[in-house]
Amino acid sequence: MRIIRFLNENNLPTLAVLTDADQVYQLRFANFIELVQKADQQNTTPFVLVQSVIQESAPLNADFDDLHLLVPIEAPEVWASGVTYERSKDARNYESTGGKLDVTTFYDKVYDAERPEIFFKSTSARTVGPNDSVYLRSDSHWQIPEPELGVVINKEGKILGYTIGNDMSSRDIEGENPLYLPQAKIWKNSCAIGPAIRLVETVEDPYKFEIVCRIFRNGEKVVEGSASTGQLKRKLDELVSYLVRDNVIFDGTVLLTGTCIIPPNEFTLEDGDRIEIEIPGIGVLNNPVKAQAPVMQNVG
Repeated sequence: MRIIRFLNENNLPTLAVLTDADQVYQLRFANFIELVQKADQQNTTPFVLVQSVIQESAPLNADFDDLHLLVPIEAPEVWASGVTYERSKDARNYESTGGKLDVTTFYDKVYDAERPEIFFKSTSARTVGPNDSVYLRSDSHWQIPEPELGVVINKEGKILGYTIGNDMSSRDIEGENPLYLPQAKIWKNSCAIGPAIRLVETVEDPYKFEIVCRIFRNGEKVVEGSASTGQLKRKLDELVSYLVRDNVIFDGTVLLTGTCIIPPNEFTLEDGDRIEIEIPGIGVLNNPVKAQAPVMQNVG
C-alpha cells in the first residue's frame, strides 16, 4: 500500500493511496503528515486509517500511469548517508586516490567506524519528483545518480514509510577534496524522491528491497545495475538514531540510506539522459537529465 500525490482535474495537489492492484483512492488529507497525525489522534496507524477509506469509498476512475505525479511528500529536509555499502566505499576510494584502490583512506575508516557518515542533502525547494528534471552541475565533469532507499521519519525519528531517492553526485568535486562534499552533493534539482511512500506497516522486511538503476541515452540503455538493501553495512534504525542525535528534525524528513549501484568509472551523465530507479513494491522514479548554463563570473 503506497501513498502518492498527483494533480487532479482542477490542477490541485491531491493525496491518494495506490493499492497493489494499482487502484487509486483519494484521501481527504492535505498531505502525508496530516494523515500520520490523524492516525495518532485516533490511536491507530496510517495503514488502518487508509484501509477504512478503501472500504468506505470507490476507486477513482483514473489510470495510475496517466496521473501527473508529484513528490509524495514535500520533505522540509532531506539528509543522506554515505559509505553504507562496500561498493560505495570502493567508489569513494577510487575518486580520492585516482584509482589506487590499495591505499587506505578515511572512507575505509568511516566504513568500519562506530559513527556513520550522515550529511545534509536537500530542502523541498531543491527536491524534485517523478518525471521532473534533475540538473547537472555546470562546474563538474563527472556526475552520476545515486539510487537509494529513503526512509520517511517524524520529528522523533520514527520510521513512517519508505520511498526512492536519487542522490545526484559530482564525483570529481568530492574526489578533489572531502571538504567539498556539500558542493558535490547540493545544488538546484540535485535530489529526486518518489514516486510513492510505502507505509512501514506493509513492509515485512526492509532489508529485502531490490534496487535497480537504468540510465538511457538517445533512447538506448547505457547503464544498468542492481543491488539489495540486504547488502547495507548499517541498520536503518542506527542511521536514523545518529541523525536525530542532538539535532532538530522535522516531521516528514527523508533520510537516504546510501547507494550500492555505481556506474562504470568512465561514465558521466549528459544532457538529455534519463534516469530510471526502481524498487519493486514502491515504484519507479523516472527523471530526465538537464544541463544548466555555466554561471558567469564577475572578474571585475
